[in-house]
Amino acid sequence: MLKSKTFLKKTRAGGVVKIVREHYLRDDIGCGAPACAACDGAHAGPALESQPRDQASSLCPWPHYLLPDTNVLLHQIISAWKPGTWASVASRLRPPGSLETYIEQEQGENANDRNDRAIRVAAKWYNEHLKKMSAENQLQVILITNDKKNKEKAVEEGIPAFTCEEYVKSLTANPELIDRLACLSEETNEIESGKIIFSEHLPLSKLQQGIKSGSYLQGTFRASRENYLEATVWIHGDKEEEKEILIQGLKHLNRAIHEDIVAVELLPKSQWVAPSSVVLHDEGENEDDVERDEERQLALKTAVSEKMLRPTGRVVGIIKRNWRPYCGMLSKSGIKESRRHLFTPADKRIPRIRIETRQASTLEGRRIIVAVDGWPRNSRYPNGHFVKNLGDVGEKETETEVLLLEHDVPHQPFSQAVLSFLPKMPWSITENDMKNREDLRHLCVCSVDPPGCTDIDDALHCRELSNGNLEVGVHIADVSHFIRPGNALDQESARRGTTVYLCEKRIDMVPELLSSNLCSLRSNVDRLAFSCIWEMNHNAEILKTRFTKSVINSKASLTYAEAQMRIDSAAMNDDITTSLRGLNKLAKILKKGRIEKGALTLSSPEVRFHMDSETHDPIDLQTKELRETNSMVEEFMLLANISVAKKIHEEFSEHALLRKHPAPPPSNYEILVKAAKSKNLEIKTDTAKSLADSLDQAECPDFPYLNTLLRILATRCMMQAVYFCSGMDNDFHHYGLASPIYTHFTSPIRRYADIIVHRLLAVAIGADSTYPELTDKHKLSDICKNLNFRHKMAQYAQRASVAFHTQLFFKSKGIVSEEAYILFVRKNAIVVLIPKYGLEGTVFFEEKDKPKPQLTYDDEIPSLRIEGTVFHVFDKVKVKITLDSSNLQHQKIRMALVEPQIPGINIPPEVSDMDLNGSGRKKRKLDK
Repeated sequence: MLKSKTFLKKTRAGGVVKIVREHYLRDDIGCGAPACAACDGAHAGPALESQPRDQASSLCPWPHYLLPDTNVLLHQIISAWKPGTWASVASRLRPPGSLETYIEQEQGENANDRNDRAIRVAAKWYNEHLKKMSAENQLQVILITNDKKNKEKAVEEGIPAFTCEEYVKSLTANPELIDRLACLSEETNEIESGKIIFSEHLPLSKLQQGIKSGSYLQGTFRASRENYLEATVWIHGDKEEEKEILIQGLKHLNRAIHEDIVAVELLPKSQWVAPSSVVLHDEGENEDDVERDEERQLALKTAVSEKMLRPTGRVVGIIKRNWRPYCGMLSKSGIKESRRHLFTPADKRIPRIRIETRQASTLEGRRIIVAVDGWPRNSRYPNGHFVKNLGDVGEKETETEVLLLEHDVPHQPFSQAVLSFLPKMPWSITENDMKNREDLRHLCVCSVDPPGCTDIDDALHCRELSNGNLEVGVHIADVSHFIRPGNALDQESARRGTTVYLCEKRIDMVPELLSSNLCSLRSNVDRLAFSCIWEMNHNAEILKTRFTKSVINSKASLTYAEAQMRIDSAAMNDDITTSLRGLNKLAKILKKGRIEKGALTLSSPEVRFHMDSETHDPIDLQTKELRETNSMVEEFMLLANISVAKKIHEEFSEHALLRKHPAPPPSNYEILVKAAKSKNLEIKTDTAKSLADSLDQAECPDFPYLNTLLRILATRCMMQAVYFCSGMDNDFHHYGLASPIYTHFTSPIRRYADIIVHRLLAVAIGADSTYPELTDKHKLSDICKNLNFRHKMAQYAQRASVAFHTQLFFKSKGIVSEEAYILFVRKNAIVVLIPKYGLEGTVFFEEKDKPKPQLTYDDEIPSLRIEGTVFHVFDKVKVKITLDSSNLQHQKIRMALVEPQIPGINIPPEVSDMDLNGSGRKKRKLDK
């Protein structure tokens, strides 16, 4: 049945348009109750349970279904973690828009009241309908609503109705569920003190007016990991000079939480401040110690030069909350029998959260999940509620689950719907598979990867042609052959975006049958590939380029060390070794040419753990050794990516998925330039070429490691590389690679971006057909946004995994003293790098409840003077490394200064502190 409503609407231009709204009402939707004879055969989708589980409700002892209203679902949906909870059951109830339950909005009735009435009509219909069932199977539907008027009207109409709190409290067998109730509003949960701490958030209408007029700026709130009283707001828009606003002080932060979309008011220039160099963590014992926060805020404001000042503002309102469930630990109240406790999130950018729970003794020492409900003006911390217990702190399974949840890494097992689109085994290449595909199984192809690699994306070959030139091929797994557009497998791969590599496990983007078997270019098996083949002369100049779908048979799966050994061994001259030597020779020429064009060679110490075969605990920690073969593979992957980028942009100028690396703003280089200057070296940063040349020339015969330190520091200055759609951007340049155009083609097993690029290239060469989403630049742009987010989160998760395993390593190793180099100086600390372990940490020089040493910080040099001893960037020191487990929430690698000795100052273990959950992170590698 079709119902329609027509009305006229005036446009901004003054015209009038006719709007027609249509409702299609169905009479063939079953109620969902399996025992209902009236709806037999009309059930669409999953049915409700025939006998709902006995919830032991003191209010409703009879069998019943629950029908929550919209607001209850919105407030409590975060708690519905497990399948089968009442929220997921409610989603299968008969929709109010079916023929029997549809209602029109009455004159003078607002949308909310109409919705409430619709839910009551649905509840009433259900109860009348279910009476038709046999007496022994009779069920009732209970309305759950927190709206007082809605509940009163439901009771008047004879509908059983309760608030969410009333119903949950009636579940006598599950008293712990009370802890999971969301707070209803910010106002009803204000703490007893009544003292106003924060200014009121402006309503959205005023914020929008202010943003439109330019009085306020809209942006994303980014809290600091190192200072809980400081944040930045990245402004949405094109005004480069207003890209970032600094926020300092508790009251100016005004209850914004990391990643919220906020409105800020720019303060007068006389009130602008410089970013703080003080490391401050919120570790106060008094949950409402606002005076302590104000004292700390004053300590941030020290005299600085005018050029150090940054645009500074204050948060005046929240445009959109971006809260998520937070992992962390309960900080149990010292008050006996208290139900109010503070929750400390694992992510130091998130404020502590006040929750009420009766399970404090059980939850102490466990990792738990908490959801935020609101943040009243008179509360130092936001209010929230307990959601889930993850397990004991420190256990590998628990900590891995925490880091995956905290970084929003999808890691659930692949669903049956996804797995249903996998090829049936045993699988083999068919005649149909060979259409539009070249047979290259005769070529001497091999792969070179890290040890233990099972998801082999790429393989290479090099051979001499009859005309004296060289043929070089990069062969990439043809994942897009197995993952077709739009199906459940494709959708799940797009959602995950990337494979995530942790220290002892891998979270695959695609099911293992593809990642480690059918798509993996393993040796001595036939595999489908997408090949990029060049004809080159011996100077590595490209004469011809062609792309083809292919089938290959890799002759060897080598590690970097095995490939290097073959190249270096005079005794080996087989076809594989000859091919590797040709590739290596060409790669050196290609790299030299890239560097001459201005490509950067940066540094980032990466570590490798050696695991105990039984316990899987780390027993050794070393920085990864890089060989010529690492560079050899990298050069040809870069060349393939650039070649493919050119091709897909030629064919799809508006719809190519590309990757760019923006040039850093000059301010990013300040720390690098100052650090080099302190060693009488000059670093030029006006172009990538001048930076590369400066780094090459920055040598010190007495300090050979200095050049590596400078390159590590230069890496920190870089911007993040991002995916984008060519039709939505004009700047294609990749700064780090000095390439005018770039994409990702070479790793489709572990990156969804590469799958899209494969599809574009296949259409470009006529090997596959297109589909609407592939040439929709807006949809492609949305895909890029998700991919950029997933790649960033994957990097953070990998760093957190390295940090946790570093803790496990030093836990078993005990106290260690090692040489280190200073990377940064702060007002009260130095940040050091230990080359042996690729480990970074902070040595603090101030200790709580102890006399403060005389500290003099100079930002210009930069340097830190402590009782007559001066520390500069790149100075060599010796530090003691221990694991401090005194704080279970944030176990720490502590670093204390051993050398140089500072007369008159004792440095006990407590003063050195590196929080590996937050700041002990591996250096960011330039993402190519």
